[in-house]
Amino acid sequence: MSARLLLYLGILIIGGFFGYKGFGGEKLNSKLGIIQNICLLFLLFIMGLRMGLDEKVISSFFELGFQALVISIFTITFSVVFVKLIKGFVLKNIQQGEQKDEF
Repeated sequence: MSARLLLYLGILIIGGFFGYKGFGGEKLNSKLGIIQNICLLFLLFIMGLRMGLDEKVISSFFELGFQALVISIFTITFSVVFVKLIKGFVLKNIQQGEQKDEF
């Protein structure tokens, strides 16, 4: 395993521990959404900057874009299909359980 991956996992575990123990406080907890959005926007900016500086990415942009489009379509389609299947199965079991309770 890479040392960087272990560092990321360690930071994630430490953050989870602090959150579980309630070390953040109510003031920090109310600001977490804003902090997450700012960090996400900064991360997206850095990723875009890095992609723009890489000649390989620029030269194969349309090929990568097509692959990303295909992956996205399949992901969305199968997510919707599986949610509908599971929802139907769960609702069917719940309704059968309610019918058994009526007798």
